[in-house]
Amino acid sequence: MSAPVDEVLLRDLTPAVLGILVRRGADFAAAEDAVQDALVEAVRVWPGDPPRDPKGWLVTVAWRRFLDGTRADAARRRREDVVDTEPAPGPAPPVDDTLQLYFLCAHPSLTPSSAVALTLRAVGGLTTRQIAQAYLVPEATMAQRISRAKRTIAGVRFDRPGDVATVLRTLYLVFNEGYSGAVDLAAEAIRLTRRLAAAIDHPEVAGLLALMLLHHARRASRTGPDGGLVPLAEQDRGRWDTGAIAEGVAILQAALARDRLGEFQAQAAIAALHADAPTAAETDWVQILEWYDELARLTDSPVVRLNRAVAVGEADGPRAGLAALAALEESLPRYAAVAAYLHERDGDPVTAAQLYAEAARKASNLAERDHLTRQAARLNARRRR
Repeated sequence: MSAPVDEVLLRDLTPAVLGILVRRGADFAAAEDAVQDALVEAVRVWPGDPPRDPKGWLVTVAWRRFLDGTRADAARRRREDVVDTEPAPGPAPPVDDTLQLYFLCAHPSLTPSSAVALTLRAVGGLTTRQIAQAYLVPEATMAQRISRAKRTIAGVRFDRPGDVATVLRTLYLVFNEGYSGAVDLAAEAIRLTRRLAAAIDHPEVAGLLALMLLHHARRASRTGPDGGLVPLAEQDRGRWDTGAIAEGVAILQAALARDRLGEFQAQAAIAALHADAPTAAETDWVQILEWYDELARLTDSPVVRLNRAVAVGEADGPRAGLAALAALEESLPRYAAVAAYLHERDGDPVTAAQLYAEAARKASNLAERDHLTRQAARLNARRRR
């Protein structure tokens, strides 16, 4: 009986193989297509005939596919003097261009959605079908998105230094998509961020990895048996992944010790304080508020200031939280939900119920809408008793 293909190995090898083709003279778009063809061929061939050098095998097959495509395209025939030479068989060169691929796929000229899709395919080794299933869109739609992204970065030099912050934002977008279908995007984001952390010594890369691990550690407790959303304060902390928490905290402490604070390290510090509390009542909200102050200084983000208002409400009382909230625009996502929570804690269930209902109408997903609707119904039922 043939052994199944190690899909994780294939996905780990993808960026290195793609980088080798680009270094040999292939343009990025054609090289990426050739690598995808080689991955499909590996899934077909390897179970019955596993290679001794998986990376070398993929490079050879991908290069041949690239040459075949180049020869078949009359418009590219003039390139054949450069590329129409097949390298001698043997081990693949040790050069790893994974870091440059991260930068290229998160190029500032790409839209966030295009950068995410291209990163998942070129660096993550996922197929277009897998990415489409994860995003719940038709495969043709995702194929167009990836094609547009490749056209946008056509001609971009492969050896220019990239923007780490853009790469990190792209990976965080992948993580926040969570999971659906056959591909767990949160786990995939953690895998890709681990690879980035191995390729680059940067405290913010470590901060993002720590943040992902700390958030992911709570995943099993985020939904109830009925699939409903369970707020942080009500989660069963016994179901949190203590191993992931310990790893995240250790990575964060090492990053913070370098004294180059960034927004992902600050966010991870907040997540670590939540993870450290044995119960919701024992949460160190004073320290969390201090970290939100740092995060607001680093980002000047309205969303951060909205979350800070919650921390103010917990540390200094709901009236103080409402005062902090009053300085923000009511059009912010989740503004009504935060206002409802603070009004409830301030002893005003009528206003809170109205705001919960308003927040439910504005919710961006079904789970959040159902949770907020239940909160409004709970307060209305209490008033009628």
